[in-house]
Amino acid sequence: MKNILIRIVDLIKKGELKFMVNGISKRVYSKNKAFGLKRDLNLPFQNPNAKLNLLIRPFKSEDSAYFTMDLQNNGLIEKEIPYCYVATTTENTPCFRQWLIGSDQQDSIKEFWGETFPVLRKDELLLEGGFTTPNFRHNGIMPAAITRIIDKRKHLNVRWVITFVGIENIPSLKGIHRSGFKPYVLRIEKWFLFKRTVIFEEVPKELMDQFSNDIIS
Repeated sequence: MKNILIRIVDLIKKGELKFMVNGISKRVYSKNKAFGLKRDLNLPFQNPNAKLNLLIRPFKSEDSAYFTMDLQNNGLIEKEIPYCYVATTTENTPCFRQWLIGSDQQDSIKEFWGETFPVLRKDELLLEGGFTTPNFRHNGIMPAAITRIIDKRKHLNVRWVITFVGIENIPSLKGIHRSGFKPYVLRIEKWFLFKRTVIFEEVPKELMDQFSNDIIS
């Protein structure tokens, strides 16, 4: 509760009242579904390219100024959860940010996101917090950056990278599919009077068909 209050005060200071109101409304009553997607790092994969050349490096504190509009991940930097990467232009302008988190950070994952994600196995990494800065959208940066960020940690003893994307977020689903990910589980998140329930279940055939029609076709 303390963390929620701190975040609300911070959003008010930033003038993001609409974002805050939407967040409160969601917690009164809502039901959201997301695909859990995974990529098998043992399988060969050809990295996609963006419309501009990208460089990948660890996030630096001075990069924060480029991601002030990333309200969804507000406060995550302060948690100092490794590893956070940015994609930059060849002029070193940050245009994309993403976390790639190992199972050794399970306690930190639960502290920040609660029960949002299943417990990571030792051979799994969690891909989370992706954000493309508005001026650089529609350049194919997300899939190109994600695959290159994953390459930074492929030397580790891991096989799978997992991530979650809302079933209605077609642009992000297309980007994550281009990064080599396929649905493997469905997450259902329910809020009722500020009480949250999260369950994971098999992806129904109709949703797999929807994914094939909307994303793959």
